[in-house]
Amino acid sequence: MNAAEVFGGGVAVITGAGAGIGAGLARHASRLGMTVVLVDINADAVADLRDEIVAAGGMATDVVCDVRDAAAVQAMADNVYRELGPVRLLVNNAGIEQFGYLWDTPVDNWQRVVDVNISGVFHGVKAFLPKMMAADAPAWVWNLSSIGGVAVVPLQAPYIMSKHAVLALTECLHLEVQSAGHDHHVHVQAVLPGAVVSDIFESAGGVQSGDAAAAEGQRAAMLDIKAEAMDPLAAAEVVFEQAADGRFYLLTQPDYVGSAMAERARVLSNQDAPRLRTERRFDPAQT
Repeated sequence: MNAAEVFGGGVAVITGAGAGIGAGLARHASRLGMTVVLVDINADAVADLRDEIVAAGGMATDVVCDVRDAAAVQAMADNVYRELGPVRLLVNNAGIEQFGYLWDTPVDNWQRVVDVNISGVFHGVKAFLPKMMAADAPAWVWNLSSIGGVAVVPLQAPYIMSKHAVLALTECLHLEVQSAGHDHHVHVQAVLPGAVVSDIFESAGGVQSGDAAAAEGQRAAMLDIKAEAMDPLAAAEVVFEQAADGRFYLLTQPDYVGSAMAERARVLSNQDAPRLRTERRFDPAQT
């Protein structure tokens, strides 16, 4: 079946929907005929996207929610099920970046990356997945990792760590859903985008002391990559089609991201130490 046959007519909840690949996934979900719940901490961004989708004939509602707040995410889930019914697709996408040497990273910035990128995914799973399993209807959970989830990159350690964590969480969750006997109708999939246009680099945290120049140099390098990044709507179309095909790893650029996965497998298999590269082979950020 194609993506429209699999997802059309259902409800999609997408966190971090205000920009980047989150907005792309929301737009494409609407084009497939889904009712889209646009979740973001940026009220103006999701309100504007809601108006755009509705003006185009789609169905969308916007919700301002901080995914770091477990109670707020649970309340959102309860409200969605009460007002819109069962959720067919949950996309845990909200994420932030951080540049700089790890020893220069402010403690608050580190904690914010952990709270948004990792705990935000956990809060979404905990709030929605039990309802999806209880509904006994086809449902999908997508957790946004990154090409950075299979790469190692200096001067972005908090972000890279978080995306490795999300990938491991998603792989474990996939097994747990099988173990609990719900895999006949609940599908857990990991999304690994490569370079996709977003504003994550501009809004990323930096450092207030230490080597600020190194942090800003890494930001500039990532902004150079952004100039040639994939359009979010095109990325979303690829992800939806792969999901409909039943793949577990959903890659926006299969060759590009796949090469990073193969390189990671080679390094681990050979037990090679991480090696500093002078060229920019992989873009580790995407959301």
